[in-house]
Amino acid sequence: MKFGSLFLISIIFLFNQCSRGPYAASNKKYKQQAKKLAKEIRMIPADVLPPDSVIISQSFVGTTNFGLRRPNFVIIHHTAQESCEKTISTFTQEQKQVSAHYVICKDGTLHHMLNNYLRAWHAGASSWGNVTDVNSSSIGIELDNNGKEIFPDSQVKALLALLNSLKKSYGIPAANFLAHVDVAPGRKVDPGKYFPWQQLAEHGYGIWYGDTTGIIVPSSFNTAQALRIIGYNISNINSSIQAFRLHYLQSENTGELSVAEIKVLYALMLKFL
Repeated sequence: MKFGSLFLISIIFLFNQCSRGPYAASNKKYKQQAKKLAKEIRMIPADVLPPDSVIISQSFVGTTNFGLRRPNFVIIHHTAQESCEKTISTFTQEQKQVSAHYVICKDGTLHHMLNNYLRAWHAGASSWGNVTDVNSSSIGIELDNNGKEIFPDSQVKALLALLNSLKKSYGIPAANFLAHVDVAPGRKVDPGKYFPWQQLAEHGYGIWYGDTTGIIVPSSFNTAQALRIIGYNISNINSSIQAFRLHYLQSENTGELSVAEIKVLYALMLKFL
């Protein structure tokens, strides 16, 4: 079976589910866009090199060894909107130019809004380690939360179930479950200080640290280097420190890291060496 046919079959179920309901109009546009992408995939690639730069074969030779790109990161956000319904509405408006693969409401209702192999517009200008286009290698999950409230157990339970499925399906490393603030320090703060990162890490989604009481940090320890080893973009070191605090310390403190905070950073850095 040809790749284009496989792609079309993979979305036919979604099409059948999209034909009715309150979002029928936006679902129709989803179908049209998916068809357009499928058509592009089926096309024989056009030559991109000028003919005088290299000897180009007169016939296209298609390899038989390929597949869809697999997501390797999960980025968790909070919606910062008034309700789950408002977020869903926003993601179905073309002029907003923003989306995510999943939205999870406070009551645990899960909305799957985009095929996981497709590129959502959720992370914006972001980076992690050597990855400079996070959208192209990640799944975006939006949680209905304004950033100033505890995440309900029903919502966290649904999130854990989803993360379990994603990790098994795509082999995503524990260290690649990240916050939006991690990949966009200084620009974003979500999912905020109330998000239960330690709980997620205990289930294998994210990295955490243990008791740091007896840790002795070397005098040569470099904060910026440690943050860079973990994955943070350190072009603005203060923003990177704030992102680190939000994720691992559930703190909005500012200024230089305390001795206790440096111990946590050091313990985390060692996990990446």
